[in-house]
Amino acid sequence: MFEYKYVQATLGGFFTEANHHEIIDKYAGEGWRLVQVLPMYYNSHGKPTDYEIIFEREVG
Repeated sequence: MFEYKYVQATLGGFFTEANHHEIIDKYAGEGWRLVQVLPMYYNSHGKPTDYEIIFEREVG
């Protein structure tokens, strides 16, 4: 059986930096495995701005 964790991430913009590398490294260090990166929101040009990173790890 697996448990899942869903983490919000941003691709960054004019005033903010992308944070996906730090998030992936943090959860991988805690034993989580990256499953998928899912775009959640798009800007007016159709470019994804926010993502949900999905991790899993075995329970038990």
